[in-house]
Amino acid sequence: MRSYIKTIEDLSLNAWPSHQLQIYDGWLLRFSYFYTHRTNSVEQIGPSTIPLDEKIAYCENIYNRWGTPCIFKITPLLDPDFDALLVEQDYQVAHPTEVKVRTLKDFSQEPDTRVDLEKDISWEWLDALFSLKGTNSRIHRRIVPTMYAAIPKDTIAATVIRDDRIVAIGLGILDRDHIGLYAIHVDPFYRRQHLARSICIRILQEGIRQGARHAYLQVVPDNISAKTLYASLGFQDLYPYWFRLKRV
Repeated sequence: MRSYIKTIEDLSLNAWPSHQLQIYDGWLLRFSYFYTHRTNSVEQIGPSTIPLDEKIAYCENIYNRWGTPCIFKITPLLDPDFDALLVEQDYQVAHPTEVKVRTLKDFSQEPDTRVDLEKDISWEWLDALFSLKGTNSRIHRRIVPTMYAAIPKDTIAATVIRDDRIVAIGLGILDRDHIGLYAIHVDPFYRRQHLARSICIRILQEGIRQGARHAYLQVVPDNISAKTLYASLGFQDLYPYWFRLKRV
């Protein structure tokens, strides 16, 4: 299972580029003006040759200069002693996340409503993303489109239109033989109409058509409605991860 966790972590890194990136002794320092924890944290992709205390202090200095909290992503791939070290240095748990996967060999579900798919992420899709997430930050509205444009893999942008406007969106990202589900958002007024379910199904169907044999996604533990949906689509737990955050 460890090797598969590593595969999913690699796919996730490809799927969601940061605004800026530094490489430091096997660590990736990702920065995106704190748009998300994933794109504004340290991820470990290789062994360390520099003492950990020195490396942590270096990261704290960099994120302090960037004006955001210093955050480390903690996965089952890391030595548990590293997480314990961060606890000793007053880092707090933030944004726990569950990673779920399923094989697509026997996937046969059908959507309940029409979902439009496009290969490219349009400005209309991005505007809907900002509206559905309530994103008002000027800096985020400026940098997030460049982050989506920097995705190096093929994408499947999904939308549902009601009353002449986009009321639900989703994004599939193809990499190797996997399709990742991202950015599933529905206008609160149009919830409980199976729109998110239809979006997920159409993205998975298109992913299969383009050669995907497996699917993965990430969800926070307290999003019960999303977890119920993903369970109904056949997704099962693979591993949890979380972040350690310290404001410096």
